[in-house]
Amino acid sequence: MPTSIPATLIPGDGIGPEIVDATLAVLEALKAPFAWERHVAGLEGVKVAGDPLPEATLASIRRTRLALKGPLETPSGGGYRSSNVRLREEFQLYANLRPARTIVPGGRFDKIDLTVVRENLEGLYIGHEHYVPIDGDPHAVAMATGVNTRQGSRRLLEYAYEYAIANGRKKVTLVHKANIMKALTGIFLETGLELYERKYKGRFELDSVIVDACAMKLVLNPWQFDVLVSTNLFGDILSDLVAGLVGGLGMAPGANIGADAAIFEAVHGSAPDIAGKGVANPTALLLAAAMMLDHCKLQELAARLRKAIDETLNVDLVRTGDLGGRASTAAFTQALVARIANG
Repeated sequence: MPTSIPATLIPGDGIGPEIVDATLAVLEALKAPFAWERHVAGLEGVKVAGDPLPEATLASIRRTRLALKGPLETPSGGGYRSSNVRLREEFQLYANLRPARTIVPGGRFDKIDLTVVRENLEGLYIGHEHYVPIDGDPHAVAMATGVNTRQGSRRLLEYAYEYAIANGRKKVTLVHKANIMKALTGIFLETGLELYERKYKGRFELDSVIVDACAMKLVLNPWQFDVLVSTNLFGDILSDLVAGLVGGLGMAPGANIGADAAIFEAVHGSAPDIAGKGVANPTALLLAAAMMLDHCKLQELAARLRKAIDETLNVDLVRTGDLGGRASTAAFTQALVARIANG
């Protein structure tokens, strides 16, 4: 095991500092070798440095090429641009990896084990938007431009296909809307089919589905899917739907992967309404930390962490309120640390 791995830590907004502290305590119990550089972003960045993404934070990630972050607050409508989107653009984090696995059984859906791989930099998220004023109404017409490229699609699809092979996945499904958005999502579908035929045929099964049909099929029979790969907007929506199959965003980790950096996060928001109350569920960020350990080739520690989470929730039955339990964030963390210590 390496003696020290430099990594940037961004506690974030709302419940972020609480779930980050819980995750740090658990990683310390695991003796994970991260040497943290603590920085701010989001609303906290505005308060502390007058910038939702301070230069010191960016400089740290450029050095470490590795970050763990809590949720960052982004104002709806006006205000500043999403720090999450800016981080993806700054470090060209083209792949958003969102695994969803049933940990707490007995829900509406059971034995779910799905992964959504979402393109992270293109599509409608590039933010080329403007209004057209008419008759004194400055917002009479709203327009947005989406851009997908062959190179961007191929880069994401290669990542998804290699991920499927490395993780023993049997099937990859391309999710698109090429029946209507023939160019914008057609290029993604066309590139995925061509790449499979040229390089990956026979290594896993490949199929494709229109996004609206995919949403319906996920609710009727999610077990027919294994790895879902899609463009930016569709991937964002479907990954939240898939999170709902395993208990909600409190159980959903995410990784943003680029050629030169990787940022790991809880997918859920900053939940300011429960901040400071000690009731937040840190599981999503803990699972993101497990993905970070995998990324750093510390698979044994990642496996121990996932096993401890499973046993704390299902053997010890220590659960936070969102999972039907009564444990505080601190009590859940203590139980998890005890599991690791005794494991």
